[in-house]
Amino acid sequence: MKNIKLTLLILIGLISLNTFAQQNPLWLRYPAISPNGQTILFNYKGDIYKVPATGGTAVPITISDSYEYSAVWSNDGNNIAFASDRYGNFDVFVMPATGGDEKRLTFHSTGEKPSSFTSDNKNIIFTAVRQDLHTNVQFPSGVMAELYSVPVTGGKVSQLLTSPAHDATFSPDGKKLIFHDRKGYENAWRKHHTSSVTRDIWVYDLETKNYQQLSQFKGETAITMIFFICRKKADRSMCTRVL
Repeated sequence: MKNIKLTLLILIGLISLNTFAQQNPLWLRYPAISPNGQTILFNYKGDIYKVPATGGTAVPITISDSYEYSAVWSNDGNNIAFASDRYGNFDVFVMPATGGDEKRLTFHSTGEKPSSFTSDNKNIIFTAVRQDLHTNVQFPSGVMAELYSVPVTGGKVSQLLTSPAHDATFSPDGKKLIFHDRKGYENAWRKHHTSSVTRDIWVYDLETKNYQQLSQFKGETAITMIFFICRKKADRSMCTRVL
C-alpha cells in the first residue's frame, strides 16, 4: 500500500512539474518580430512558434521530429524562412507566414542558416561554409562562413561575399548590407570577451564594393535586428547607430 501511495505521489509531482514547465517555458530562443510589429516568432524545443507581440497564446507553425530555428520574416510579412535539419544537416526552407507547406531551397551537404530576405523579397540570403576564394587570407575554418543568396521560388545559389557576414540585412534600397563579422573561433555566448577576434559591425556597399566598420568597442559587438549588442561590464547593453 505504501508503495502505491509513493508511486502516486511521484506521478503527481511529475505531472505538476511538467505543467509548470509548459506554463513557464525556458530557452525561448531566436526571436524575430514581424515587419508590422504585431507578431513574434521564436524557437522552442526544436519548433518555431508565433505569438502576438502584445502577449497571448503561442502556437507552433512547424511541428516535426527535426530541429527548426533562426526564423526570419520577408519584408512584406508574407513569408518566413528558417533552418531545419530534417534531411540531416541544416537547410534553408521557406513557408507562408500564415502557415502551410514548407519548401526546401538548399541541398548542400554543409549546414546553412538564413539571415534575411532581399529588399524586393525575391531572394533569401544565408550563411554557409561552401567554397571560399583561393585569394582569401583567413585561415579556413568551419566557423568562417560565406554569404549566399537563393531565390524564394528555388533555383541557383549565388555567392554574395566570401568573407564572414553573419546576420546580414539589406538596407531598404537594397544597395548596402549590414552585418557582423567573424575573425576566428570563439564561443558566441562567452561573456566579457575582449581580444583580436571579437566581432564588429560592418556595412558593405554593393555598388562601390567598399566596407565600412561601424563599431569600435573592443569587446563583442553583434547585430540584433537594427540594434547592436555590445558586451560591456556586467552584461549586455543596447547600442544604436543611425546609418
